[in-house]
Amino acid sequence: METQSFEIKELKELIEPAKFISELAKTNSHFCLEAPMGAGKTTLINEVCKVMGVKEHTSSPTYSIVNEYLGEEKNSIFHFDLYRINDETELFDIGMIEILDSKSVCFIEWPEKCLNFLPGEYVKIEIEVKKENRLIKITS
Repeated sequence: METQSFEIKELKELIEPAKFISELAKTNSHFCLEAPMGAGKTTLINEVCKVMGVKEHTSSPTYSIVNEYLGEEKNSIFHFDLYRINDETELFDIGMIEILDSKSVCFIEWPEKCLNFLPGEYVKIEIEVKKENRLIKITS
C-alpha cells in the first residue's frame, strides 16, 4: 500500500490530488472518503469529476444519497453520501450493492456504513482539517 499526501491551502490547489485520483480511477473502482463534516469531501469529488470529463453540474447527494454522472468516455461515475443511512438494508434499497459490483467508479462519503459490502480493495482518501489548510492523504 502506498500513500500520497497533498497539503491544500487554496481551492485551486485541489487540481493536483484530483488528477492523482483520476489516474487511480483507471485501475481502481472504489474510493472511500473519510473526513469530518464540512472538511471538503464533496468539493474534492466535484474537482475529480471535472478532471474525469464530467460536463454536468455536480453536487452533494446528501438527500438523494447517490448521484450518477457521465465521464469523458460515457462511463458512469457514482457519488454516494451515506450520512443519512441508518441501516445496511437501505443500501439494498438504493441499489448500492449492484453498483459496487458493476466496477463503475464510486466515490463514497461516510464509507463505514457500507464496508461490509465493498468487494475487494478500495482507495482510502482521508481529509484532515488543519486550521485553514487541508491535508489529503490517499492510500492505494
